[in-house]
Amino acid sequence: MEINVFKLCSGLKFLGYLMILLVAAIIAVSYHAIVIVTCGPQLLRGGAHSVLAFAIIMIFHLLLIMLLWSYYMVVFKDPGSVPENWRAVLPEEALEAGSSLNDRPDCVVDTDGLDRRVFCNYCQNGKPPRCHHCSVCQRCVLKMDHHCVWVVNCVGARNYKFFLLFLLYTFMVTTMDTLVLLPAFINFFGEAKDHSSSPGDLAVIFLAFVLNLAFALSLLCFLVMHASLLSSNTTSIEVYEKRGAARWKYDLGRKKNFEQVIPVVLLYPDLYLSCFCIVPGERMSLVWKTINNFNSQFICANLQFFTR
Repeated sequence: MEINVFKLCSGLKFLGYLMILLVAAIIAVSYHAIVIVTCGPQLLRGGAHSVLAFAIIMIFHLLLIMLLWSYYMVVFKDPGSVPENWRAVLPEEALEAGSSLNDRPDCVVDTDGLDRRVFCNYCQNGKPPRCHHCSVCQRCVLKMDHHCVWVVNCVGARNYKFFLLFLLYTFMVTTMDTLVLLPAFINFFGEAKDHSSSPGDLAVIFLAFVLNLAFALSLLCFLVMHASLLSSNTTSIEVYEKRGAARWKYDLGRKKNFEQVIPVVLLYPDLYLSCFCIVPGERMSLVWKTINNFNSQFICANLQFFTR
């Protein structure tokens, strides 16, 4: 009896749900340590201590709201699915049908002359360029970066910006928590020896400091890695493919690579989503297209054009 390894991978979704509970638990511990144990009592002291504690609490809540918002979006946002029965149209087919290449966004045009009509044997559907099949989600994802167990979702074309924002806000929150809890952590051993503080509060401060410090350091590495990938318009999956290329074909320059993923208005990313298209009739010149809530059919037709 043959075992389908790809179907077994779908069991990782259960692990992802546990990770969501773990994220909620870490946020709850950090909130209690910062607001209730550390800064809350400082508000009653008056003077500069109260002003500083109030400022810390306000900044903490603002970053926490942004963290929860980006986390919600990356969890529930569709990373980009391939429409059913989708197939690419070659330039010859478009011309035979009497359509102009400029009027066919689904027309596959590439400078290397290769046939880009790739088929997924698992989904039994066409695969646009930069599309990969996820063995956990059991589907193809547009411009797939990776499957993240922390969000129980794939990171792809439509939610990559939310993933980056989630990393950024989480790093800012954990770094802030570490700095705020550092004095209390330094005094932890003395207070524990003298029994001058509640054992429960000391345990919360110790646990919150260690967790936030560990996550801040690890997230810093992830941010540096994804900043490098973003600057060259590369996904985590494409890193190995890029090694053999003299010049990465999807690299548009750092500024345009950044604008392709994250729009100028960070607070309202769904209002403006930027995509680059190559217009075949203009010697592969770049055309800036800004669209509102674009669909998967448009992405499938144009992801192949994220090139030089």
